[in-house]
Amino acid sequence: MMPLAFRRVALALCAAPLALGLVACKKSENGSASVATGPIAATPPPAGKQWSEVVRETPEGGMAMGNPNAPIKLLEYGSLSCPHCAKLANEGMQQLIDKYVNSGRVQYEFRSFAIHGIDVPLTVLARCGSPEAFFGLVEQLYSNQDAVITRAQQGDAKAQAAATLPPNQRMVAMADAYGLPDFFAQRGVSVDQAHACLANPAAAESVAKNAQTWGDAGIDSTPTLLINGRKVDAHTWAELEPALQSAGAR
Repeated sequence: MMPLAFRRVALALCAAPLALGLVACKKSENGSASVATGPIAATPPPAGKQWSEVVRETPEGGMAMGNPNAPIKLLEYGSLSCPHCAKLANEGMQQLIDKYVNSGRVQYEFRSFAIHGIDVPLTVLARCGSPEAFFGLVEQLYSNQDAVITRAQQGDAKAQAAATLPPNQRMVAMADAYGLPDFFAQRGVSVDQAHACLANPAAAESVAKNAQTWGDAGIDSTPTLLINGRKVDAHTWAELEPALQSAGAR
């Protein structure tokens, strides 16, 4: 079980020491297998698009990619600083998109679960651009996670000191200490745009509130994966793909 303190650190919008950050996300030992079903037919995308280009914000606070009427709904609760989540994304994201989302059979929703202090500005910045840019930015974060965390650790003391600043300055100072605006500026979100998003206290508060809500509902590890509302005992792509196929994505 993830210690309650890791959920509350996001709600308090303070920077948890990054040395702790790679310990809190873990593999859950419990899960339910998906119910096997017959193959599901592919669904053509809208004219001139692929289903992976259809992206929307969900009422529950996530971002969804793909056919909104897809018969298979894959939901991930993931931390942007969690190495298990990065491994899953780096091994399987492209296959998930190419084989399953773009067929119209699967809608993929990602809910950024802030369990470490750095997850709050990371989530705000990943959502700072257009909805269509979100999944590409998440993919970039995961593929460069080691470098992002190493750079952030160098500014950890300054980031924690930023917790004493007024709300409209706190996230800006924290993200600057971690070196995050420079990372996003190289990927289409300018420093000025990043600072504007971070200076809006409501954006960070929403991330923290979602983390508290999901934690209170029983989400206690990352990645946590659900197919059509059923928790799946999978944490790697090698485990997740058979569960998708069993649900009819084949």
